[in-house]
Amino acid sequence: MADKRAIALDAQDNTAVAAQDIEPGDAVNVEAKDGSTSSVTATEQVPFGFKISLSDIGDGDKLLKYGQVIGYATQDIPAGAQVHVHNAQGLRVKD
Repeated sequence: MADKRAIALDAQDNTAVAAQDIEPGDAVNVEAKDGSTSSVTATEQVPFGFKISLSDIGDGDKLLKYGQVIGYATQDIPAGAQVHVHNAQGLRVKD
């Protein structure tokens, strides 16, 4: 288990982009564009460039990136989990 990095594009985002491959149990240091920092422990593998949840996100909750809604959770997503097509739906395909 190692310290890894992820980048949040806005301090209010509930997702961040993995700056390197992340493994379950890794401590992930999250840097926001405004200079604020936070951390989350990865619960599963998150490949470089993919999103990781920064907090528990409920089924149907908004996914925030860039300080904007980018989609909705299609199931509960725990903090530290990968956010991708298996548990999220982008705005372009939401009814």
